Amino acid sequence: MRRALPLVLLLAATPLAAQDARRPVTLDDLQRLKEVSDARISPDGRWVAYTVGEVDMKGDQHVTDLWMTSWDGKTTVRLTSTPKESESSPQWSPDGRWLAFLSSRGDEHESDQLWLLSRQGGEASKVTEVPAGISDYVWSPDGTRLVFVIEDGDSVEVASAAAAAAGEAPERPDSAKGPASKDTAGAKTDPPIVIDRYYFKEDYTGYVRRKRKHLYLFTLADKKLELLTPGPHDEVQPAWSPDGQYLVFSSKQVGDDPDRHDNWDLWVIQAAVGAVPRQLTTFAGPDGDPNWGRPAWSPDGRTIAYVQGGADSLIYYAGVKLAVIPWGGTTSPTLLTGTLDRNILQPTWSPDGKSLYVTVEDDRTVYLGRVPATGGPMEKIISGRRVVPEFSISHDGKIAAVVESPAEPAEVYAAEGPELRALSHQNDSLMSAVKLASVEEISVRSKDGTTVNGFLTLPVNYTPGRKYPTILNLHGGPVSQFQNDFNFYWQTLAAHGYAVVAMNPRGSSGRGEKYSLAIWADWGNKDVQDVLAGVDEVVKRGVADAGRLGVGGWSYGGILTNYVIASDSRFKAATSGASISNVLAGFGTDMYVREYVAELGTPWKNTATYLKLSYPFLHADRIKTPTLFLGGAKDYNVPLLNSEQMYQALRSLGVPTKLIVYPGQYHGISKPSYQRHRWEQYLAWFGEYLTQ
Repeated sequence: MRRALPLVLLLAATPLAAQDARRPVTLDDLQRLKEVSDARISPDGRWVAYTVGEVDMKGDQHVTDLWMTSWDGKTTVRLTSTPKESESSPQWSPDGRWLAFLSSRGDEHESDQLWLLSRQGGEASKVTEVPAGISDYVWSPDGTRLVFVIEDGDSVEVASAAAAAAGEAPERPDSAKGPASKDTAGAKTDPPIVIDRYYFKEDYTGYVRRKRKHLYLFTLADKKLELLTPGPHDEVQPAWSPDGQYLVFSSKQVGDDPDRHDNWDLWVIQAAVGAVPRQLTTFAGPDGDPNWGRPAWSPDGRTIAYVQGGADSLIYYAGVKLAVIPWGGTTSPTLLTGTLDRNILQPTWSPDGKSLYVTVEDDRTVYLGRVPATGGPMEKIISGRRVVPEFSISHDGKIAAVVESPAEPAEVYAAEGPELRALSHQNDSLMSAVKLASVEEISVRSKDGTTVNGFLTLPVNYTPGRKYPTILNLHGGPVSQFQNDFNFYWQTLAAHGYAVVAMNPRGSSGRGEKYSLAIWADWGNKDVQDVLAGVDEVVKRGVADAGRLGVGGWSYGGILTNYVIASDSRFKAATSGASISNVLAGFGTDMYVREYVAELGTPWKNTATYLKLSYPFLHADRIKTPTLFLGGAKDYNVPLLNSEQMYQALRSLGVPTKLIVYPGQYHGISKPSYQRHRWEQYLAWFGEYLTQ
């Protein structure tokens, strides 16, 4: 059993001889590494359920199963083992007798249904037969009902509900589809796709049709399913009032077209069919954006806590804050973290209702904090140079959290005061076998004097005084951050003799709203200066060989890679994944039309801005760096055509280049064989140009 030591000390606590006996990380470890998440403590605090994701190489897929560990850590039980299907979203019933989860196993529609598993053991039972599947659910306080989030065509919700309750698969007319037909050979011909929405493309979804997500009430006793919120809007993130009489949820019902804004609001509705929802928040920006955590009722039912964003015009650059509002809506909301310029997520009430727990993104870390419900300073509950992506609290105040650091992959921990006690040990065997590279935090001064923070990963067998080929790794977003979590990519590069520099340039999160907004409509300028300052520092330290520098990233990391190699010719190799350089080509071909208009304006009015930001493509003749481009064939986030354009430009100019397309993949490469292939290609490309 692992001792209750701070995570950053765990690697150092290992005896030196044991470390020396370990081997470097290999690509085979991709299938050995387990992903631990969704930690849910039972109401009585005796058990913690969580999910464990593993790679099934034979089926070329990721499979997630449920596990459960007792609070004292003495008993661990694997609850499910389904080789071809996954279980997700575990939630305990209010009395703790049942563990609910979602799974598509045994479903002819391959859609997620609700399953129940007794804590006493036995087989799980399938509870629902909803053709469209269930994307989210919440137990009622008395455990007799649940509220589901189900996506339907907006003209068939009632029919779908009735048919689902009867166990039938209803017809699903869709305003964006016509009747299917057959060609002369008798084969089925797909109907034409008719598009009439402003927001019409979405990664994984494809073309967005006239379908919306609605709330349904489900009664366990008779399996009755009833539509609660019909209409042309999405209703998501429901939460029950403590007395089980009402629900709060998030929806964009203000304005003529929800596709054109991100003005989420909280709405309250009685948990009864035919009830009319009442708008609770009125801020002209996102209140309760579904990406930020579910709104939460106070234990006494008087107040609702949620996350409020910034002005809608600032899109994803705006900071987010913790807010509370009386559920009756008689007064304006109170911002509990209005003076804390850090992003706040996952509001959760303490059992006594006197405080709120949240996760706080703070300069390369994510900590668990607690703030008084009446306002006051933020107290750090789980902090240090680590990341706490999620947590849950029992009725008696016990805290279970998923925690990770550069030295350890994510595991479930019990938080007992300032100490952490490991409850899961899914990656112990792997960690005992591998020798990890040292990851240290670094800070540098950019060209204009701005302090920029990041990380330096040293090669596994680093020798002081020796210079190493070095990779500048760039993160996506741009509003995200490199942080103190376990980074398999850095460890893989370090195992192959590379140093890795990973900076959080302006545009990143974790340093406040002003820091994020510094690149507004000015991509590839200050952020390029910031990441190059990191490279300069590592060269100055004598770690990096200035003649063997590489650079690479994915999404905005790939975009920034293109800006870097168009601005600086010192890099001998680059990898650019899912990137864009001709910004004019992005408008109308990806899923960010609202963001383009908010930040850059329209191309016909602000052509100069689009041309300025497109300099890696329009001035591709500046690029001398051999570059590997990669992307998913079905990526609607940053479509493949953007990488194709850059590939064609460099190929035309005679710059060494290659394009790798992953069939059937979206913005994230999910197939294990493709993931391994991508790492292999990175190592081969950098190896060809940096180690010869």
